[in-house]
Order: sequence, then structure tokens, then C-alpha cells
Amino acid sequence: MASSIDPTAKAFFDACETGQGWEACAEYCEADATFSAQAGALADVATLSAYVEWMKGLLQLMPDGGYELKSWGVDEGNNSVLGFAVFTGTHTGDGGPVPPTGKRVAADYVYVMDFNDEGKIRHMTKIWNDGHTLKQVGWA
Repeated sequence: MASSIDPTAKAFFDACETGQGWEACAEYCEADATFSAQAGALADVATLSAYVEWMKGLLQLMPDGGYELKSWGVDEGNNSVLGFAVFTGTHTGDGGPVPPTGKRVAADYVYVMDFNDEGKIRHMTKIWNDGHTLKQVGWA
């Protein structure tokens, strides 16, 4: 049902980007939805549930973290949705790869969400320059 993918994608995107975790995102996805990114920071993340939990952890390190949606596109023919946004946040939370740096990040990224015929996300690709982000925040 292609008509249902836009509101589903928007609800998932917001729940993921505000660190609500898999519990809040699961209803929008296949239970075994996959994830991919050509980014070293996410090299070991292969499921969408693991990625959503990774985002939840990131927002614990950057409690002021948030996103600004820049562009949104629905491709009903390919049953996919693309969301382009900028994530911003300041590393003030404990528990990260280094002690809090107090540095702020502004990272461009795109999510490509592929849907199954029942209107659930089956796979998501994140397009993101992790090296640039890690340098901004003082982790590399």
C-alpha cells in the first residue's frame, strides 16, 4: 500500500531521530528489517533495530541533539522514501568514545527507507560522512 508509506516514514524518522529507540520504531518496520551505511562508525550495524538503538545512545551523549528536515521525497513506484536532514548536537553526555568534548556537530545525512507491500520499512540505508562528523565533535 504505497499510500501509507509517507506517514509511516515520517513517524519512523521522527521517533528514530529523537532517540525513542526500537520500542517506539518497531511498529513501522519489519521485525528483521535490515540496515546499511558506507560509514566506518556503523560498520557493525546490520539491522534497523540496532541502528535505532545506536541513535538512542548517541542522543544520550548529545542530550541537546536534534534534526532539521531539509527535504523529503516519496517514490511510490519504487516503494521508498528519502529524507534529507541535518543532525545537530553538542557532546556533553558521559559514556562516549572520549570524555565530553563540548564540541558541536552539524551533520548532513540522508535516509533511504525501502518498504514492503504491507507498508512497513524492510530496509534502510543511511548516507552520511561519518569522518567529517567525528572530526567536528572531536572524536577523531
